[in-house]
Amino acid sequence: VKLEEAGGGMWQPGGSLRLSCAASGFTFMAIYMSWFRQAPAKGPEWISTINSGTDTYDADSVKGRFTSSRDNARNTLYLQMTRLKPEDTAVYFCATSGFTYDKDYWGPGNQVTVSS
Repeated sequence: VKLEEAGGGMWQPGGSLRLSCAASGFTFMAIYMSWFRQAPAKGPEWISTINSGTDTYDADSVKGRFTSSRDNARNTLYLQMTRLKPEDTAVYFCATSGFTYDKDYWGPGNQVTVSS
């Protein structure tokens, strides 16, 4: 199983970006997927989960600004981020959600910095 995030970098407040997560080594279309983030000196924070189709579940902290989507034909997960704030600065991770009853897989993470 391999997950790899891309699309981070430095962005201005109020801007938008889309992170991607390329998945391989498993039947992507069958697995729920999630996004997490970890800000400096803080623990991981759940952001969003998408089922194998198009149903998403977003954290209150980002609801209305961030949401997940996926392209099962391309084995790719996305996180659309809008109206960026400096407090969105974090390392963003994609992860499987319920891969097995006791194991999930995470990508290495991708840094997003929101600053003017």
